[in-house]
Amino acid sequence: MKLADDILVTTSDPSETHMFGLTLAAHAEPGDIICLHGDLGAGKTAFVKGFAEGMGVNPDKVNSPTFTLIHEYREGSIPLFHFDAYRIKNIQEALEIGTEDYLYDDGICLIEWPDKMGSLIPKEAIHIYIEKAGPEIRTFRVTRGT
Repeated sequence: MKLADDILVTTSDPSETHMFGLTLAAHAEPGDIICLHGDLGAGKTAFVKGFAEGMGVNPDKVNSPTFTLIHEYREGSIPLFHFDAYRIKNIQEALEIGTEDYLYDDGICLIEWPDKMGSLIPKEAIHIYIEKAGPEIRTFRVTRGT
């Protein structure tokens, strides 16, 4: 994904969050690593559903991979790997589930709770910081690097 500058977007409800994900997917490229930062309930899954739809994946098939840690979606032209690192305790555990194989694949990685993966996240990764600005209002700041 080519980013010239930081992007700042505000959505007013989950459907707009979904549409933002769908729009951003149109700019994604093989090998992109997109880290999603935000509290529980921030809108990460709504964003991922939209992004997945933009990649040719049925959004109804997308849910948070909290218990399996990684969901693979290969319906689109580019494989999509959706991580939920919330339950990962340390970098060694991330390595044991094959994280590096995904990060250096030609697919696109969407990673929720990327801080749990620490130094495994490449410096050139795209980071999306999601903040609750109201009951349904969300602010997204998209930037490359930490």
